[in-house]
Amino acid sequence: MVLNQNIEERKLPMFGRRHVQCLLLFVGISIIYAMRVNLSVAIVAMMDKNATNPDFPEYKWSEQIKSRVISSFFCGYICTQIPGGSLARRFGGKVMLLFTMTTSSILAIFTPLAVSIGDWMLLCVLRFLQGFGQGSTMPATATILAKWAPVEERSSLATYLFSGAQFGTVLMLGSSGALASSSLGWPSIYYIPGALGLCWALLWLWLGASSPSDCKAITSVEREHIESSLNAHKKDKDDHKHEMPKTVPWCKIFTSAPFLALLVTHCGYTWGFWTLLTQIPSYMKSVLDKDIKSNALLSSLPYLVMVILGFICCPFVRAFEESKVVSTTTSRKIFNTIGQWIPVTTFIWLGYVSADQSDLAVVLLTVTVAISSITHFGWQVNHIDLSPHFSGTLVGLTNTAANVMSIIAPLVVGYIVTDPTSSQQWRIIFFIAAGYNFIANLLFITFGSAEMQPWHNEEIMVQELEPLNTSSLLTKWADDEQKKEAV
Repeated sequence: MVLNQNIEERKLPMFGRRHVQCLLLFVGISIIYAMRVNLSVAIVAMMDKNATNPDFPEYKWSEQIKSRVISSFFCGYICTQIPGGSLARRFGGKVMLLFTMTTSSILAIFTPLAVSIGDWMLLCVLRFLQGFGQGSTMPATATILAKWAPVEERSSLATYLFSGAQFGTVLMLGSSGALASSSLGWPSIYYIPGALGLCWALLWLWLGASSPSDCKAITSVEREHIESSLNAHKKDKDDHKHEMPKTVPWCKIFTSAPFLALLVTHCGYTWGFWTLLTQIPSYMKSVLDKDIKSNALLSSLPYLVMVILGFICCPFVRAFEESKVVSTTTSRKIFNTIGQWIPVTTFIWLGYVSADQSDLAVVLLTVTVAISSITHFGWQVNHIDLSPHFSGTLVGLTNTAANVMSIIAPLVVGYIVTDPTSSQQWRIIFFIAAGYNFIANLLFITFGSAEMQPWHNEEIMVQELEPLNTSSLLTKWADDEQKKEAV
């Protein structure tokens, strides 16, 4: 009986604490992205009284003002990317995500009041602060994932986890049209995700953990499984505080060709992704002449297909990687090429779709967005490949550069698309996104790598030095003094 119990205790659970963390992070990122993209549809309703409950105010903003409001979030977002990675390493990903969700949720709830007081200028300030608070989300998440995900599960867990971005987008875009026209009006597009975020923060405070060693509920079998996969050293809880190196090899990172290729690839992907994410509702309304309800549903369709496709591909990609048919580097490049070069074709095709071909436009938009989910198995997990210990910092660096694109892309749309109903002007926007995606993936194919970088190994030597044992030094000093006195 005891033997059977011991065997059962030594068995790795099918659904372990690493899966609990992944599920919590999936839900958390879903809510974070819901608060991030809610403005894309809300601003359409706020500027069109026919699209929302008439009891709520309408704002007469130009396309240029609308672009500034959308970009203001990313101006704040880039400020905390790099510090977010360092802070996550110092205080743990749990603390940083708790801070991110709490502040972002409170600001979301206060958004309708802020607009009524200070119009679009105060809205820009609030969105800037919300972006500032959310800046540490991805670095902190990458830091947690690097400690919780066994190497052989890294791609699949990362895909499930980061699919929360698309899932939150689907929920927000899909429901925002109905919310805007309901008795709650467009303010509910801000209230509901804000309230959900505060609920998640309480759940994360209870169940979240920065690493397996910080989790009291994890079994010893699962902890050993994760640590052995990551080649982690077994340390007690006190020593674990000193596990991460204190210095970051900045010069070696910025002269690393694989990292620079990753950075450019991230930027290219983000330009296309956020161009569509922030502009699809406007494109649907102005060019395809869709009302707010059908607009919201059709705008969310590409991201729904993106989530489904990512989930379907996970088991196949995991089996492919475990088979070792090709190297991890080749695998990353294959999937990244699928995720970034197929959208090049659909972007160009979109540029030639006329206003009376709305069904074809929806199909092309869906394919463009959905197929990009394959990059989850490409560049999106590459930060951890290059350096598990500095993955949060690397995510912070590439996210900072990429989100400069998130600022510029809506502004470029506002500058080029002076007539929102002009399909010719939108063609230029699609061509720019196609060209950037093509160049970015070409550089990733040429210079990208999934090999752990030398500068990672050099810094690990710092962490492996034993802490200074002052008691041993004092004992040695006392022995030496006694020998001198004896002489």
